[in-house]
Amino acid sequence: MEELDRTECGAEPIAFSHYSVLLRECIEGLNIREDGIYVDGTAGGAGHSKEIAKRLTTGTLVAIDQDAEAIVTATERLKPYGERAKVVRSNFCELTQVCEELGIDGIDGLLLDLGCSSRQFDEPTRGFAYQYPEAPLNMRMDDRNPLTAAVILNTYPEEEIKRILWLYGEEKFSGRIARLVCEEREKKPLETAGELVDIIKRAIPAKAREGGHHPAKRTFQALRVAVNAELDVIAPAIEAAAKLLRPGGRIVIISFQSLEDRIVKETYKKLTEGCTCPKSLPICVCGNRPTLKLVNRKPILPSEEELEENPRSRSAKLRIAEKL
Repeated sequence: MEELDRTECGAEPIAFSHYSVLLRECIEGLNIREDGIYVDGTAGGAGHSKEIAKRLTTGTLVAIDQDAEAIVTATERLKPYGERAKVVRSNFCELTQVCEELGIDGIDGLLLDLGCSSRQFDEPTRGFAYQYPEAPLNMRMDDRNPLTAAVILNTYPEEEIKRILWLYGEEKFSGRIARLVCEEREKKPLETAGELVDIIKRAIPAKAREGGHHPAKRTFQALRVAVNAELDVIAPAIEAAAKLLRPGGRIVIISFQSLEDRIVKETYKKLTEGCTCPKSLPICVCGNRPTLKLVNRKPILPSEEELEENPRSRSAKLRIAEKL
């Protein structure tokens, strides 16, 4: 295999720094053919995209991202590959529409690197990280999205905020945090990450804040997931890819949290089993047949060397499925 360019940073119009997680494993998992059509549904800094594009001759790479900064960066970094690489601003759940608009009726692989990029986390104005007290409560991956974390916190009912924090962040103190948020917004609208962190620290008992993760981690994750509907788009994207894939084509997905990974596993399971009839029926009457097979039954995890280079890779899990 060729030398892998794992890190992406530099002199493009936007300094989009991003470490390409499980890069070698993803490229091997896609089983790239030089004349194939591949989609990177989360182009980001184009690290994975570049490695796909440089293995193509007559094939095509479609690099999709909803983030405007990622589109600028991916367009610049994929320029050397000319017509082999097409960059599209969209959400990967719109895979079918993107392919239709490009005149593509079948693909040989889809790659998804779920969650946020390092660039999004590390840019204070994006509001994804609790480490920047003055950051706005934004958290949008797509700046065309009218929904922000501030809208949720300042306008949603207390019960809905509680539900979001529990469902998407598994926050044990979701009720206390939601109640205090609603009390504080009566005094003035919440505007910054620092204000939210202060509320979270006051809502969570001191003993529960000792050791472990930052007390705001779960709440910030939950709000980010809600703002970007992150969990809602995974299953539709996998199902769309399963229809578009040619025989032998592969879906390669990296997840970083248990909620994402569970959806990937469950959707793969549905598409690999096919039949949805109740177990009590002696024969299948639904007529559904498996469309995928699992390439790896257990998730592929980062190597020790990768963890040394990039500790953020620690929670990554890679799952691969192949079209029958």
